[in-house]
Amino acid sequence: MNKDLRIVGGSRPIFDAYNKVTGRTSYTNDMKFRNMLYGKLVLSEKAHARVISIDTSEAEKMDGVVAIATPFNTPNKKYNSALRFADHDIPRTETIFSEVVRFVGDRVCAVAAVDQKTADRAAKLIRVEYEELPAVLSIEEALAEDAIQLHDNVSNRLNEVTNQVGDVEKGFAMADHIFEDEYRTPIVSPMAMENHVCIADFDEQGKLTVYSSTQNAFAIRNTLSDVFDMPQSKVRVVKPTLGGAFGSKIPAVLEGPAAALSMMTHRPVKINLTRKENLIATRTRHGSIIRIKTGVMNDGTIVAQQLNALINTGAYVSAAYNVIGAMSHKVFKTYKIPNMVYFGTPVLTNLPIAGAMRGYGSPQAIFAQQRQLHAISQRLGIDIVELQRKNLVRPEDVDLEKVGNPRPLDCMERGLELFDWKAKNKWKLKIKEENNLDLRKEHSDSARKIKRGIGFAIGCHGNGVFGAHRDFIGLRLKLNDDGTMILQTGTHDMGNSLITSQMMIVAEELGLEVEDIAVVESDTDLTPWNLGDYSSRGVFVTGAACIKVAGKMREKLLSLASEMLEEPVGSLTLLEGKKVKGLAGREVTFADLLLYSHREHEEDVMVSASYGSIAGRTSFGAHFAQVEVDTESGTVRILDYVAVHDVGQAINRMSLEGQLEGGIQMGLGYALSEKMEFDEKGRLKNNNLKKYKMFKASMMPDIKIDFIEEGETPGPYGGKSIGECATVPVAPAVVNAIANALEYDFHCMPHLADGMLKIAECES
Repeated sequence: MNKDLRIVGGSRPIFDAYNKVTGRTSYTNDMKFRNMLYGKLVLSEKAHARVISIDTSEAEKMDGVVAIATPFNTPNKKYNSALRFADHDIPRTETIFSEVVRFVGDRVCAVAAVDQKTADRAAKLIRVEYEELPAVLSIEEALAEDAIQLHDNVSNRLNEVTNQVGDVEKGFAMADHIFEDEYRTPIVSPMAMENHVCIADFDEQGKLTVYSSTQNAFAIRNTLSDVFDMPQSKVRVVKPTLGGAFGSKIPAVLEGPAAALSMMTHRPVKINLTRKENLIATRTRHGSIIRIKTGVMNDGTIVAQQLNALINTGAYVSAAYNVIGAMSHKVFKTYKIPNMVYFGTPVLTNLPIAGAMRGYGSPQAIFAQQRQLHAISQRLGIDIVELQRKNLVRPEDVDLEKVGNPRPLDCMERGLELFDWKAKNKWKLKIKEENNLDLRKEHSDSARKIKRGIGFAIGCHGNGVFGAHRDFIGLRLKLNDDGTMILQTGTHDMGNSLITSQMMIVAEELGLEVEDIAVVESDTDLTPWNLGDYSSRGVFVTGAACIKVAGKMREKLLSLASEMLEEPVGSLTLLEGKKVKGLAGREVTFADLLLYSHREHEEDVMVSASYGSIAGRTSFGAHFAQVEVDTESGTVRILDYVAVHDVGQAINRMSLEGQLEGGIQMGLGYALSEKMEFDEKGRLKNNNLKKYKMFKASMMPDIKIDFIEEGETPGPYGGKSIGECATVPVAPAVVNAIANALEYDFHCMPHLADGMLKIAECES
């Protein structure tokens, strides 16, 4: 931990917290424009069908209906909604509206009307005639030899990603024990509080401006420009305040339909999804089947591992290639396994499209790795802590220059201490020894119906997309007349403090207060290019970019001060309070420097910097849970929870704590209560907040949090990310604790339906 920092490493609320908690913040759905129309999507009720006809006659008769967009009167150029940049080479399978619908929730057409009620009623009057086609609703069905293919020229088995180190066959041959297991994870929803919403405005100058709740503005501009065959100078995408995203707002979902309606009417059109529509028509986390084979020596040393991942990517390619590729790297990061191979395959099915969601493949793969390691410790009779110690990667195991500074062992050791693992484990072993009861007997004994267990898991996640493709951002910093500054950044703050962290870094570098900096956020006409905000690149990549742009501003200020004070730059010092001081004690303010530049050079004081990350680094976390299971009622309580993360250097401590608490809430839902359930027709059964059981605030345990701050280059001040890593170890930690309580070897999430543990349902 760097103790010389003035602002970075402190703890402060996100810059717009007051306005958010007092209701003053305006989100996209709060925005209104003159003559604005309201859109309503008509979504497929069939899992797989050809659209024969769309009868809009009754809807068109309604007063207030202005336009109806269908597959037959809008561009049908194919695109990939998860496109990141112009030459991103990924299969294009989607269109704005679909002539062949491939899941319940696919976009068929859309209505624009003078108000939302009219649009909603008109949409209900539209009659769609379908020719129903066979559907495949699971990975196994989609991979069957006689399965119908969802797309022409694209197999349901989309591709296979392979990654390997060492000689896996040789590793298995030398192992004393080989364990093979299969683990399954459910399809879940990101469930951001703000539903997907956007407003498209095609004006009289032929310019399309889209205000979208997105975390990927420049990529959305690329897609719209391509689909509507417009130059990018005629397409502007603006991100108003985001009400959460968790990855689901990377892809283009509503922007195409809203733009089509606006172009037809030459009026602004807003589309705001309902919660039900959001659940079925946006994005989910990939459900998965993970088959894992591990070779272990008698002393617990892992010598070989093979991991086969099949992920259910839903009806269109979207982010399938990205997620399966990202997963292929993460499974190699935590342990020093000399011989390892990964095979990953995304599979198309007639279910809602899967995409990015906090963790981006890590929660599925790490669940399997951590669950199996727990099971191996039981089968070999080796303490799980010792098994982890023996195999976890350490800084001395890697080339720090190339790989970074991995600290999973430090996270575990600190977590063991905070959780008081020894005492809890000793108590657990004592109870078991005294009772000497097998599981069935204990279950039948009402006096012993309450079972307690402890468990932990190690998780990891990356810091950006270096190694996969370009990881780039541009920034601009302007000096104002009074010495304050404006930062123009393509960043999309999702409530995760990314903008606040950037303000803190710039303030730290230039001797400013955070309040001296205003920020213009992601607007493709006003801010430099940014890849998009995902892959936990916020602090590691954009934070480093802030240091670079602030450094350029410092050089500019010192150069001007050198002229004004007639002293060499090397004798000048940037002071707190927007001032520069010379050797003789003379001072000039930033405001003086701007006036001098205007007067003497006829030049504004403004700098820009581009930054491309050239380092792949990994964040780690260790989570510990103690649970109590009522074996008669099936209820589960989490009694104690500890999370320790390797963050290199805390930038904003309050933000780190908030990210962890949110990530744990999401992970607890993944472990216990959340699961999208579909009927035999591919229809989502739990399609509202009442039926879809998010993990509630009232169910949250007390959480103890700590950080390992041992630095990470080239992160800003040694800092690295936490956003996605926060949620990765949660589910395996909790399920390991439940497995410990019940002495049951879970191979999936023990679903807590209606507050009751459904082990049989999970295992089936």
